[in-house]
Amino acid sequence: MMTMNRATLKRLIFLRDVALFSITAFGGAHAHLAIMLKDFVHKRAYITEEELVELNAFTQILPGPSSTQTIIGVAYKVGGISLAILTFFIWIFPSAALMCFAAIAYSSKSADIEFSKVLHVVQPIAVGTVAYAAFKLARSILKTSTSISLATGAVLVTLILRNAFVFPILILIGGIISSALESTAEESQLRLRLFAGINRKKVLYFIGILLLFAALGALINQTSPFSLPIRLFENFYRNGIIIFGGGQVLVPLMFTEFVEMKHYLSADQFLTGFAFQQMMPGPTFSFTSFVGALTMKNAGGTLTAQIIGSIVATLGINLPGAILVLFFVPFWADLKKISMIRNSLSGINAVAVGFMIAAFLLLIKPYAFDMMAMLLVLGTFFLLHFTKVRTPVLIIAGIIAGFLA
Repeated sequence: MMTMNRATLKRLIFLRDVALFSITAFGGAHAHLAIMLKDFVHKRAYITEEELVELNAFTQILPGPSSTQTIIGVAYKVGGISLAILTFFIWIFPSAALMCFAAIAYSSKSADIEFSKVLHVVQPIAVGTVAYAAFKLARSILKTSTSISLATGAVLVTLILRNAFVFPILILIGGIISSALESTAEESQLRLRLFAGINRKKVLYFIGILLLFAALGALINQTSPFSLPIRLFENFYRNGIIIFGGGQVLVPLMFTEFVEMKHYLSADQFLTGFAFQQMMPGPTFSFTSFVGALTMKNAGGTLTAQIIGSIVATLGINLPGAILVLFFVPFWADLKKISMIRNSLSGINAVAVGFMIAAFLLLIKPYAFDMMAMLLVLGTFFLLHFTKVRTPVLIIAGIIAGFLA
């Protein structure tokens, strides 16, 4: 009984620590990992440093939000599947709720002159953060002629075709090319032994969710009030399956699909949501909460509809990564031995860098002849690159400057 009580107490303390983490974790995936190392390893010793680093490395070869997947993996090691599921909801809820509130507040204030002044300052700052993210990723990833070629190809194809279906195809091609060039044939038996033990029913369930909502979205009458939420869930779930490289890669994927193809929201609205997200703690994928809520508002939805849009977007984008990390954790000891899987990541990351560069070019286009906006973009980039100023500080400074202008 005493052992059970101690185990229960440990789980409750862990959930409390996760709740605190969810409202203090600013700065993106790399900053999140540093906080987890400090609080979950050195302070609480929930897992070892080696286990945390391995878990984080594991998430890099899976699509989805790496911070979310890492904290889910830690929870799984601490208390199994039930604790992992609770951790998932505690981690994503605060930032998603804040972004939903931001969307509701923005949609009610978008015509306000003072608010428009703020956005005129904040939106170029958001573009500057995209430029910095693209530069930082390019410098760390594009180190070979193959990776540079893949990134260049991704930029050109994205700018020319501007179609959401380009992204999964290019990601697949990038992974196949880098894996084929860098892998050896010695491990074929290991791959066969590993994949022979995978439960095929679970794989079918995972794919089945996507196919079910895709079919429902296609079949249901688009005048039905249920049509758009179902289609939104399918859109975000599909994107959650193909997103490698962290939350920044959401920008080109979502901009192409939701702004340029489907016109669910405008470029200004999209940039505003991205700027708001930069001020929030928690997962970068919470940006989808804003997009989902504003999509429902633009379709004439009520306050309830906006909240529903926020929920389906947040769950849709996060569920694939959460399911995958729990599905593959038992296989990780063998999975990490397969160089073919590791090597595919370099090509996938190179393509992701190409997406980021293309996103920057698309987002900066409206400001090409706006000198003040271009100065804000450049100033943001140089401040992030040459100083220790963090993105939330720049966004808050932009808001204050907009109100004072």
